[in-house]
Amino acid sequence: MNIAVAQPAVTELRLESVLAALADPVRLALVRVLAGQGESACYHAAHQAGLTISRSTVSHHLRILRNAGVISQRVEGTARIVRLREDDLAACFPGLLEAVLNAPAPRD
Repeated sequence: MNIAVAQPAVTELRLESVLAALADPVRLALVRVLAGQGESACYHAAHQAGLTISRSTVSHHLRILRNAGVISQRVEGTARIVRLREDDLAACFPGLLEAVLNAPAPRD
């Protein structure tokens, strides 16, 4: 059984919210993983991004991305599956996602 989690409609996406969500290095790392994988279970995406943060912190960052409209989320059994809303972002902000994904990765 798939259950969609509430997210903003395409008409509700705001550039300032998307940019604020993408400004955090942890969230940017998650977005880069999702861009390469298509979709992933929440904690698996964090693991693939090399993040060593708690599950609750991963959930916090994913909630910010979802509320900004950057990702969508659905529940499958006990897993939460996330995916990047590439088409919606491209429709609202042409070129933004490509610019963000092609920018050099932040250095530690």
